[in-house]
Amino acid sequence: MAVEQTPDIARQQDETVKGFLFALSAYLIWGFAPLLFKALQHLPPVEIVLHRVIWSIPVAGLVLLFLGRTADIRAAFKSPRTMAMAAVTALLITGNWALFIWAVGVDRTVETALGYYINPLISVSFGVVLLGDRFTRAQMVAIAIAAFAVVLLTIGAGFLPWISLLLAVSFAIYGYLRKTLPIGPSQGFFLEVLIMGVPAIFYVCWLEYTGSGHFLNGTSSDSWLLMLCGPITAAPLILYAFGAKLLRYSTIGLMQYIAPSIIFVLAVFVFGEHLSAWQLAAFVLIWSALVIYSWSALREQKSS
Repeated sequence: MAVEQTPDIARQQDETVKGFLFALSAYLIWGFAPLLFKALQHLPPVEIVLHRVIWSIPVAGLVLLFLGRTADIRAAFKSPRTMAMAAVTALLITGNWALFIWAVGVDRTVETALGYYINPLISVSFGVVLLGDRFTRAQMVAIAIAAFAVVLLTIGAGFLPWISLLLAVSFAIYGYLRKTLPIGPSQGFFLEVLIMGVPAIFYVCWLEYTGSGHFLNGTSSDSWLLMLCGPITAAPLILYAFGAKLLRYSTIGLMQYIAPSIIFVLAVFVFGEHLSAWQLAAFVLIWSALVIYSWSALREQKSS
């Protein structure tokens, strides 16, 4: 005999499905984004980042108009503290983008995947150091395993895996500061690209004027791909924000491994990047650490 669902339960299930689809769409776009940047690897990474900023502005602006939240931007302009914090987060995320695009272009995409696997463990460490959170025993084990993986990578490569660590740390710092920004996720993203958009537009105009830019002076495919950098950047961030509001934190936490997993597969099987034995061992350790961390997070939420 079928159990009739109450309107509240049915609505909650509907919101969960919507949230899952929003978040899944975001992680799929993030995961396959290296295909776009690989197609643009013949261009300077700085120019790609500039267009990534510029073409994100209209997408983010249209979303704010649709949501009717433009008043939040006017209020932010009147707050020097909000503008200063947004400028810092804008610089952080732009630097993260630049490093990621450069790494994909020089065939070091495997290292970017590793960086985004390490990121949640770095974020947990930040919570302990900066917010006074307490490590669970499982989290301590997970972070110790991740640290050992970094040591293995350092020994195998002969140098510190700086790309992976810098991507993970910069995004963790960005996430921490972004939480303290007194504005919503969509509004904050629009504010960030608007701040970076001013110098970006001037620099792109200068590149085109001197003939060294590729938007007007390059091929038509280059122009279209550079414009596509905007939606590829803005859409997943906005979709993620909507998904995070409708899903439990533990669900979002588990889903965040979708993107680096896709990036890893693309790097090895599509881009043909070499995967050393040291890197494979480090990935196995990181994956093990993430399993332990995720299990601990799920158990902690269930008990609370």
